[in-house]
Amino acid sequence: MITQRAIRILIMITICLIVGFLSAIATQSSVSTWYPTLSKPVFTPPNWLFAPVWTVLYILMGTAAGMVWNKGYYHKWVKTALYHFGFQLILNASWSILFFGMHLVVPALLIIISLFILLLFTFKWFKVVKPEAAYLLLPYLIWVAYATALNFEIWRLN
Repeated sequence: MITQRAIRILIMITICLIVGFLSAIATQSSVSTWYPTLSKPVFTPPNWLFAPVWTVLYILMGTAAGMVWNKGYYHKWVKTALYHFGFQLILNASWSILFFGMHLVVPALLIIISLFILLLFTFKWFKVVKPEAAYLLLPYLIWVAYATALNFEIWRLN
């Protein structure tokens, strides 16, 4: 029998994967047209790597958020942690829309910098509520830092 705790984690994973799917729609149109025309730094990963990395990251994010939710939504620290999580998820999707969907490199850079800062706060609040959940966000934090550097270099080179 599936527990209420597992259901919350599955709900959060599903939400994250839906956001990822919607972001992929914005991305798909440019991966084979606009994106290849840009000058990119030497540390740019191959295109095939993005989908599996983001899938794993969204699963980790959803698991972490579900673990925090399981601590009791009535608690003010849990609400604060999940509000931060929700807002960073919105910024996450916004970045894909601006960068890939609209080809707006500078506004996307501002969004991803904001995302990284908000993600640091999210990590802090997750750590207050459930440290193990915060640690599940570390690969995401590292990837967003990397993506920020990549976005910056694409702006600089173009």
